[in-house]
Amino acid sequence: MQRSYLGIEIGGTKLQMVLGDEMGKVLERWRGDVNRDQGGEGIRQQFESKLPDILGRHSVHGVGVGFGGPVCWKTGQVARSFQIEGWAGFNLDRWLHAFTEVPVHVENDANTAALAEARLGAGIGCNPVFYVTLGSGVGGGLVVDDHIFHGAAPGESEFGHIRLDRNGTDVQSRCSGWAVDARIHSLIADDPKGILGMLIGETRGCESKHLSSALAQSDLIAEQILGEIANDLALALSHVVHLFHPEVIVLGGGLSLVGEPLGAAVADALRPQVMEAFRPGPRIVLASLGEDAVPLGAVELARGSA
Repeated sequence: MQRSYLGIEIGGTKLQMVLGDEMGKVLERWRGDVNRDQGGEGIRQQFESKLPDILGRHSVHGVGVGFGGPVCWKTGQVARSFQIEGWAGFNLDRWLHAFTEVPVHVENDANTAALAEARLGAGIGCNPVFYVTLGSGVGGGLVVDDHIFHGAAPGESEFGHIRLDRNGTDVQSRCSGWAVDARIHSLIADDPKGILGMLIGETRGCESKHLSSALAQSDLIAEQILGEIANDLALALSHVVHLFHPEVIVLGGGLSLVGEPLGAAVADALRPQVMEAFRPGPRIVLASLGEDAVPLGAVELARGSA
């Protein structure tokens, strides 16, 4: 039987499994939805129902996991999930090894996506690669010499917790999906008949998905919000640049779907915040793997751990 490697994503809203071969070719996919009411136990039951079939049909030699929350990468133990109850203190490594009897490697999802974009996506050929995910939360991952950089335990690239001022305002409170949605909702309340307001209408939630269309129509509120996001991100990224000097910074997550206007705005805002000796600074690019980033990164983890 052909050697294969299993990559698993455990997020707050979706679950994914990707089976890849020794060359990284995708052989099989599965996607499921998270039922928050069933918590971590419900998620584990979903995988328990799917794994026997996959393991029976394929010769799996390693498993990688990208988990949506802080984990100990050395032991595979989850610290907690910020969205789903029932994960605190759970050892994913031990649980999956009992099912598969192969090496298991567990990382948080931002690190896993960073590895995928560095090896397979927008960061190919660059070193170091810094990845930012702009989703319901904000995360980061640093890949140096083709490997995830952790620092001293329990260190990770917690980009979302970088402070933007002395009052405790951090990147996550300004640039996460929920923070941007709240800001949009506040601004369109004063101009509900503007382009962005009309695109959103009476719906609530995921307001940021309309930013791209509003920007294409030169909506002033959308341009204001884009400027705020870019300036906040650039301030935080200037610290990343001065400390780690990435060759490229990859923007991923749902907010990155704003597209090139976001990448260009961040690049323009970052340039003057980088000391002259380091200009023009790293390239700012958009992630290229989309929803595949975490599970494909997990396959890479599995291939490295086997």
